[in-house]
Amino acid sequence: MINEVLIVGAGPSGLAMAISLSNQGIPFKIIDKNKGPGTASRAMALQARVLEFYQQLGFSNKVVAKGILVNTINVYKDSKVVAQLPVGKIGKGISPYPYVLSLPQDVHERILVDELEKRGGQISWNHDLLRFEDDGDAVTATINTPDGEITKTFSYICGCDGASSVVRKSLNLDFPGGTYHQMFFVADVENSSALKEASMGFHDNYFCLGFPIRTTGQLRLIGLIPEALVVDGDAPQTLTPLIPHVERILPIQVNKVNWYSSYRSHHRVAEKFRLGRAFLCGDAGHIHSPAGGQGMNTGISDALNLAWKLSAVLTEKASPKLLDTYEPERIKFAQRLVKTTDKAFQIMSNSQMVKNFVIPFFASKLLRFNTLKQLMFKTISQTNINYRHSELSSGEYGDIKGGDRLPWVHTNNINNFEPLKSYDWQLHAYGQVNQALKQLAFETGVPLYDVPWNRTVNAKGIKENSVFLVRPDSYVSVATDLHNLETIKNMIHNYHIRRLN
Repeated sequence: MINEVLIVGAGPSGLAMAISLSNQGIPFKIIDKNKGPGTASRAMALQARVLEFYQQLGFSNKVVAKGILVNTINVYKDSKVVAQLPVGKIGKGISPYPYVLSLPQDVHERILVDELEKRGGQISWNHDLLRFEDDGDAVTATINTPDGEITKTFSYICGCDGASSVVRKSLNLDFPGGTYHQMFFVADVENSSALKEASMGFHDNYFCLGFPIRTTGQLRLIGLIPEALVVDGDAPQTLTPLIPHVERILPIQVNKVNWYSSYRSHHRVAEKFRLGRAFLCGDAGHIHSPAGGQGMNTGISDALNLAWKLSAVLTEKASPKLLDTYEPERIKFAQRLVKTTDKAFQIMSNSQMVKNFVIPFFASKLLRFNTLKQLMFKTISQTNINYRHSELSSGEYGDIKGGDRLPWVHTNNINNFEPLKSYDWQLHAYGQVNQALKQLAFETGVPLYDVPWNRTVNAKGIKENSVFLVRPDSYVSVATDLHNLETIKNMIHNYHIRRLN
């Protein structure tokens, strides 16, 4: 049996998948047509849900140490401050990472590359996928390398190769959607005036975001290029013509430009995320506006959702039909995300009321209410994503349903996220444990964690004597109670679940 997985693309999604597969002992080959890690970084926001995944994989602290916690978003109109949005740690109690982390994508990618290499993984740079064939039992891929073409057989192929995905195009999958007529720019600049917090500025129908970087005086700028500066559909070759525009929006003075790039943004979702033994992750399957800092985080979550399922199937510790749950779980969220980010982008670009009134005057006031702050955090952090519609989800007890992210319970004596570092199936019991549950754990080999039930647990919507079958990616597969364990037995039987480790 061929167990090796071919990962096409060594951006954040591909690297996250490779790290996860490596953690679970699955052989892989990761290739990328570029000569090394990316430098044309666009994504800056790293959300709590991805940091929780990184915590499971053992390197979240390294990522956090390199980033900057976003405590306040300063809002400017024509370079004058009009509002301050307090967003620091607004997810307190919801996640171990109750904030948005500002981290340039190029720095992020270097961390992922280091983590992969530390695990013995290697990236084949300057390797370009030419074509592949899926014969139903394996995938045969032809790859162009610096030493010529090679042909090799793999168990599965994962397209993490971006918006122009060769994998998606080879599958002849439609990529419906559109392209925004506006052009974006992204730049790293040296700034002589202080901009200590993440900032959002507006001028007419244009906006610019500013993110401090750990290097003193460095700023990452992301914004829209004025149409007057776009000639024959082409953006300026340098940032120089844009500097007066940027300085009109944000209270900065650009002294030096270290890097600049322009691009058009799209809003598209592939018609399928899986065809046979081929899968799509990240930008290969969905692209959208940068509004909300969701794109890269969604791609990484795609990759990690798929990686543990591939690992279980390839080690024969789950039925191959487990892979059928990947597309339904991820494509529905991608479709909803594209709609919401598109709407948010259109509002930011076109609505003077939102820019002049709602954001400056209402947003800061609304964020004083804890309920609204938590709702905002859950949405942006992706901790509210659930798979309740999945075939891998069943049952309901208390406020918890099969498919929900396992609520984080953290007290002096309890941290129910600690066992998740095993990256394995597990049973969580909140309250008493009877002989039937102990016997189920013994017969299936699924480890059982007994968590004392108290007021803190109850506040998370977890009813006393709840029992959860928890997936390796920390989502609840089955929610039930101590006296009704058949739904767990059925799920384990239906997918032939055994321990991954």
